[in-house]
Amino acid sequence: MSDDDTPDDATETGCLDRTTMRTLGRRAETHPLVDSWRFEPDRLSPRSLVISLASTAYPHTVDSARIEVHWFVTGDYYVHYVEDLGTARFQCRWDRHPKTDAPKRYFHPPPDANGVELSSLGEHHLDVLFSVLDWVAERVERLHNESNSGA
Repeated sequence: MSDDDTPDDATETGCLDRTTMRTLGRRAETHPLVDSWRFEPDRLSPRSLVISLASTAYPHTVDSARIEVHWFVTGDYYVHYVEDLGTARFQCRWDRHPKTDAPKRYFHPPPDANGVELSSLGEHHLDVLFSVLDWVAERVERLHNESNSGA
């Protein structure tokens, strides 16, 4: 077993899939909204993949934005979108994992990631990544439209 395949974060959904997370980071980097990616706390002991989004793509009201990904060897995942707005935060999360009181794939809607809705995201890691990035692109466009209309 290589270092990349060594179990690192055993949970009920399995260990983190470092190889898939690295693939997600590298593929995310091809998207125009993505600035960079990194493992946190570091590449040797990753707990999450953090995809930093280009602050220049957002209106000035958004200080920073990122996507945090936890992808497990079981195919389960947590994908958390976060915008920092001064002291406020806008966030939502897509999940795929067994849960007794919700469907296996669900969405915690913005602005505070509370509540639970059925998620339309698929299971393949690249489908999930680019679906989330499409959602982010639509979010950025809405923010610019609101900013330009003075809303």
